[in-house]
Amino acid sequence: MPDTLTLLSPAKLNLFLHITGRREDGYHELQTLFQLLDWGDLLSFTPNRNGRITLDGNLGAIPHRDNLIVRAASLLRQDNLGAHISVVKQIPTGAGLGGGSSNAATTLLALNHLWGRHLPRAELQAMGGTLGADVPVFVGAHTAWAEGTGEILSNIELPETWYLILVPGCHVSTGEIFSHPQLTRNSIPIKMATFFEGNSRNDCQQLVRQLHPQVDKALKALDKFGEARLTGTGACVFLGFASEVQARVTRERLQGDWTSILARGVNTSPLPKELV
Repeated sequence: MPDTLTLLSPAKLNLFLHITGRREDGYHELQTLFQLLDWGDLLSFTPNRNGRITLDGNLGAIPHRDNLIVRAASLLRQDNLGAHISVVKQIPTGAGLGGGSSNAATTLLALNHLWGRHLPRAELQAMGGTLGADVPVFVGAHTAWAEGTGEILSNIELPETWYLILVPGCHVSTGEIFSHPQLTRNSIPIKMATFFEGNSRNDCQQLVRQLHPQVDKALKALDKFGEARLTGTGACVFLGFASEVQARVTRERLQGDWTSILARGVNTSPLPKELV
């Protein structure tokens, strides 16, 4: 079988997030713009024919059977196919950067290739959607406008932007935010042109900053340099810049008060083309 394959599992930002309704099954209808980044976790895959899926790395306390990487591999596995997967985590959990979803998508794409399954991307996206609402965009491997519950994707090209991301020292639970009675759930759907005109927001931002003072503090710190925004339902906040130099200068002006990430937005995933 092929040798070990090591891949960047990219993070994402939600450049905006509007909650436009709540369905009878409890899922929320939304609009968002997923911006892929050139930064993330590193995953290494070594296939085998003993049928076992093993996992190691700095994964924290998530039980093996509940890890999205293992669940993704198990969905795709057939016969005696197996793999050992090693993870170098850089994307913090509960941050709104899509770490778990990206890892699941990277696993589907990598093992689809290594195991010779050759399933079409649409089938992998449908499979990924059973693991999490954000998995399909990472399988699609392109920055995208999303609607529905996040599964209706339209690829979009954005101008190159550098992002300074602050990482508050807290974990924000997606389930807590989406079930909270104070969450705005009735935003009017917008057109793409409306977003590019600057008329958008993150409907979760006000609630998250009320519940998590560290997030409020981070937003206030970045707001001194532009309009900072929360990503997804997580803890991280970000600000975009036209150049890497501008982003680095701003990080220096924060005087090391924050754990921060500097990343470039990309339209296509940094995954190898043969995988996507």
